[in-house]
Amino acid sequence: MRNIDFYGKTKLVQNKKVHFSLASLALVFCSEAGFAQAQSVNVRHAAAGAAHTVKKKTSHPPVKGVTVKSASVAAPYQAETESTSEESVIVTGTRETGRKARQSLSPIDVVTAKQLSQTGQPTLRDALAQLLPSLTVPTAGFDTGALTDSISLRGLNPNETLVLVDGKRRHTTANIYANPGPQQGSTPVDIDMIPMAAIDHVEVLRDGASAQYGSDAVAGVVNIILKKQDHGFHAQSITGITAAGDGFQQGVYMDGGMKLGSRGFVHLSGDYFHTDHTYRSAPDARVGRKINHVLGQPEQTRGSIAVNAGYNITDTIQAYATATYAHRHAESYQNYRLPSSLSGYPGYQAIYPWGYSPLETLDENDFGLTAGVKGVFYGWNWDLSTVYGRDYDNIGLKNSANTYLEKTEGRTPTKFNQVQGFNDSQWSSSFDISRQFRFSGWPHSVNVAAGTAYRYESYSIGTGSPDSTAGSGSDALSGTNKGNAGNYSRDVVAGYLDISTHLTKHWQVDLAGRYEHYTDVGDTQTGKVAMRYDVSSRLSFRATISNGFHAPTLAQMHYSSLPVSPTAARGLIASSSPGALANGASQLKPERSTNISAGILLEPVRRLHVTVDVYQINLRDQIMPGGQVYGAQAASALQMNGFTLPSDYHSWSEHSISANWFANVASTRTQGLDLTATYMTRLGDIGRIDWDVAMNLNRTRLSHQTMGANSLPLLNAQSVAYMTTAYPRSKIIFGGRLTSGKWTVGLHEIRYGQVTSQVTYYGGAGYTNSLSNTVYKQFQNTPKFITNMEVTYRATPHLALTIGGNNLFNVMPRRVPDGNRYLGVPQYYMSTSQLGINGGFYYLRGDITF
Repeated sequence: MRNIDFYGKTKLVQNKKVHFSLASLALVFCSEAGFAQAQSVNVRHAAAGAAHTVKKKTSHPPVKGVTVKSASVAAPYQAETESTSEESVIVTGTRETGRKARQSLSPIDVVTAKQLSQTGQPTLRDALAQLLPSLTVPTAGFDTGALTDSISLRGLNPNETLVLVDGKRRHTTANIYANPGPQQGSTPVDIDMIPMAAIDHVEVLRDGASAQYGSDAVAGVVNIILKKQDHGFHAQSITGITAAGDGFQQGVYMDGGMKLGSRGFVHLSGDYFHTDHTYRSAPDARVGRKINHVLGQPEQTRGSIAVNAGYNITDTIQAYATATYAHRHAESYQNYRLPSSLSGYPGYQAIYPWGYSPLETLDENDFGLTAGVKGVFYGWNWDLSTVYGRDYDNIGLKNSANTYLEKTEGRTPTKFNQVQGFNDSQWSSSFDISRQFRFSGWPHSVNVAAGTAYRYESYSIGTGSPDSTAGSGSDALSGTNKGNAGNYSRDVVAGYLDISTHLTKHWQVDLAGRYEHYTDVGDTQTGKVAMRYDVSSRLSFRATISNGFHAPTLAQMHYSSLPVSPTAARGLIASSSPGALANGASQLKPERSTNISAGILLEPVRRLHVTVDVYQINLRDQIMPGGQVYGAQAASALQMNGFTLPSDYHSWSEHSISANWFANVASTRTQGLDLTATYMTRLGDIGRIDWDVAMNLNRTRLSHQTMGANSLPLLNAQSVAYMTTAYPRSKIIFGGRLTSGKWTVGLHEIRYGQVTSQVTYYGGAGYTNSLSNTVYKQFQNTPKFITNMEVTYRATPHLALTIGGNNLFNVMPRRVPDGNRYLGVPQYYMSTSQLGINGGFYYLRGDITF
């Protein structure tokens, strides 16, 4: 009998290397936060997150006609090879153990901690966007939506991507993206709240997987695998600034492992990250000066920690636990208010003689806790676990006002500590089993996996402080009134069965089925069939067909808010609220999808590995805000829900005040192609070059629109563009990395394809009035190329320094015409997921490793 081993008995020589960076050392001892990140150095955890290797002879009598194959999982560590990603053992998209990425029945990308570090990006979200063409991030964000980091796969809303941590469902943010755009309505997992220092690698499954993992896995699955080493220490520093000289960023990352007695491990990780504002606004048309900072990157400070531990209770039973905690403070500028807006309020006029720019603030606390036991019993691999996660957001305002309070009480508060408060929690418990069988008369092993899960979800909306709700509320964002606050919850019960085998020596098949029951939206059944045929060791074909679903989130069902600009107000009200029901709203239904994909894997020449996959995703009953109403009708709907509008709203244009709600607005068809290719060139004594090319082609079209109570479509042309053309038609990443002695030089080009938007026309003095809600200008952000480069010098085995640049030549998006910018300020259109608005980013990186 062999002991279960969490952390590996074989000590690799590479693990004992020490990499030391003067920059990192200074940060380790001088940084107030004292957090830093570690990445694996020439070592990968081959099967992190899966059951660890157990081989046990069974003493019970065998079942007649059935032979039990010894449960086996790959050893926890393997040395990094020339083809790390393709040779990595994966745990995502399969219930079998020991399967490598190149052997997968579905397309999957494996991104190592080393690759994440080489991007120079100090956040996980932005690092992944530099490496994966099928993954995109927002161009920028509005209001509180700019304060949560979201990702999208294959041109679909972030809600359609499921995020796991070590194979367990991760809780989502409580901060909904409420503003118009392709991310509207999303409450994604904020992956940047997980310390980047804790991450061993990331597995990205580019395929529908609801039958395997449940709701949200429509576009794919991102599985974050944490480090489990029982030794070593690594710290890293990334310091950078934009080409414009603003947006200074500092990231400090640390992690290390230790033994837990002789049978376990503890791995500790922590990040500290800070970024300053960037300012990309054009001059405010009302004053002719760059005084309005609404277009730019929010300021953010974030600290996060993670503890990952495991212990072998017996030779066949393991206990494991993971805990993460993160706190973030962020601030986002709102539109500038003119001094004349305070002419009737002398108290505020004295405080803001030159006008003011409100700042929306976010104080966020996020934590997750996983505990479980797993092992082998009579040949069955089993895993019993429970996961609790919670995200709490307190949204406030600085440099704001409530003129009602001055007029009625003579008070002039400028800071509102609690305008809105949101809490989201998930508690999931699951039991999973798997076993490989050999049946008499069937020459191939059959892997059977099954499981059941229970999940409790809750969502709370807190009431704003009295100062933020009095009258028309705090300026820029009014506080949540009692009528729109509340506590909501639901229960989810699920069960699945997964069977995989070979039909012939070269033909594999995997069948999965899942049933889920939601106490608020009913039952759903999903299934998946995946097949692969290996013609030879250099040519394989694969295909999948599945159906999936995304249940409406509690936030989509119950959230309400009213952001107010100097001459506009755009309310989002709950679909079950009086104002929405009076205008024809109905209960939300789950989104449902049908996914089909087919691919080829080939090695035409030695060391050249190519994969090509085509896919189609039919998404029905897609949830987005719809049924928009304007003018007096919108004002009535908002007032029915307890909102109070500014006293001068009657002077605004009819199209400057609106209200809408979430609905099942349409059905779409997304078609695309993914291509990856890698090749290694040996240069003799000089070194080697690792070449890589990756491409995603993607197109989404509307196939059906839902009609409202007025027999008109729930979507206008602008909203249709958010769903169909706001994501790039293509994204291509190509380049290589030269390794020669102590030097490493990486050079990559990223091409972002075209995005097309329908932008609003504005008129009046200073472009203050929206002119139409039916006629828009088609605006195209043309394709853009950016260049990323970095140079690393390892002066000694203990010292590595890097200098690099992302978007080296400071390429910017195309500018929006003057007449299509509110107040003339947002010169770049933010409601897309193409090229970012910050421009070039240049950085220094240092590493220290024991």
